[in-house]
Amino acid sequence: MPAWHLRDYHDDDLDQAVQIWDHSRRTDEDRVFPISEVMAAAKASQTAVVAAVGDELVGMAVAEACGKRAWILLVALASRWRKRGIGSALLAELERRLRAMGIRHISALLPARTAGTTALENSGYRSRGDLIYYEKVEPPGAANVDVLAALGGRMQSDGLWDAMAGMEREKQVVERRVVLPLTEPALADRYGVVPPKAVILFGPPGTGKTSFAKAVASRLGWPFVELFPSRLATDTNEGLAAALREAFADLADLDSVLLFIDEVEEIAGARSGKAVDPGHGVTNELLKLIPGFREHDERLLVCATNSVRSLDAAFLRPGRFDYVIPIGPPDHTARAAIWTRYLGAAGATVDVPRLVGASELFTPADIEFAARKGAQAAFEREVNDPQGRPATTEDYLTAITDTRPTLTARAVEEFTEDIQQYSRL
Repeated sequence: MPAWHLRDYHDDDLDQAVQIWDHSRRTDEDRVFPISEVMAAAKASQTAVVAAVGDELVGMAVAEACGKRAWILLVALASRWRKRGIGSALLAELERRLRAMGIRHISALLPARTAGTTALENSGYRSRGDLIYYEKVEPPGAANVDVLAALGGRMQSDGLWDAMAGMEREKQVVERRVVLPLTEPALADRYGVVPPKAVILFGPPGTGKTSFAKAVASRLGWPFVELFPSRLATDTNEGLAAALREAFADLADLDSVLLFIDEVEEIAGARSGKAVDPGHGVTNELLKLIPGFREHDERLLVCATNSVRSLDAAFLRPGRFDYVIPIGPPDHTARAAIWTRYLGAAGATVDVPRLVGASELFTPADIEFAARKGAQAAFEREVNDPQGRPATTEDYLTAITDTRPTLTARAVEEFTEDIQQYSRL
């Protein structure tokens, strides 16, 4: 068996460290300190030491100093390298480093019968059977309830992402570019993928930009806070720029947040270049606030606009927003999925392809409105005649005829031009 040696933990040890962690635990429920907390402590230059054979990690121990006490967060060994004294050697090296920091009181909290317990007992640590461990895990955002309420934000319900019927093309882009790097930060870091901090969603009205932002917040489990430019302007006597500063300052008290600004062109429209331009100061203020917002982890700014071409050029410049993503009108497949969702049980008696063909310029919001209007007509007919016909295709075709579509052929043409000029994926 080749010789092993001890050395400092390095950032590129992450993959092997995770494998050793997996070998050392029995079930997910046994975790006391989660792996994210352990690896964050190791990366933050807390006491961390590994045992290696050549380039292979065979053991790892991590401690975190808290005042005059240190907590051992992890003692883990690869299964085939146990009972060779490596665990005791790792602990001895941790103790040496902690003593150099002036720490004499070292505690460990490990699940019973894990690999580290034997090493602790062999190194002179005493088990305290008279102690009871209590734990309370706050739900996401619970510690920030007051701040969140003051900002008018809230946690989004689960399942919003799956409820985004159709729009698969847009969902795939948002999933790959936005959601996955934020939900898999360790894997993203391994490949040099920087999780986004700010994105722009653009497209015609009613295409689901707000719904996408809420669905992303739901996927991340982060609070959703929406800033309304028109409301900010009336919330303070000091002007919109000051209101923006105050709102962004309040956000700093949240552990995590998805900040959504709809119709952002109201506060980031193209500046005229004239000193008297009333929008000049507001746009400048927002441009100054974005870099500070980007410095914090677990923050995502999502701005939506119906007119990306009206935004100030400096606002669109790379470095402020990671992606500029088009959210367009639903295509034939997406319209079929959206109709099916809103038809519910009536879908069994309705010719969905005819509805899809008749609603070519409809947005998801238009389809929802027409579906409800058709359902209301069928409902009222059955109330008046319980033996009458169930919901029919004609009910919904009539509703489509009575619904003015949000989109026009010109709007679709402009959106196609905007994709070519402004989208950044």
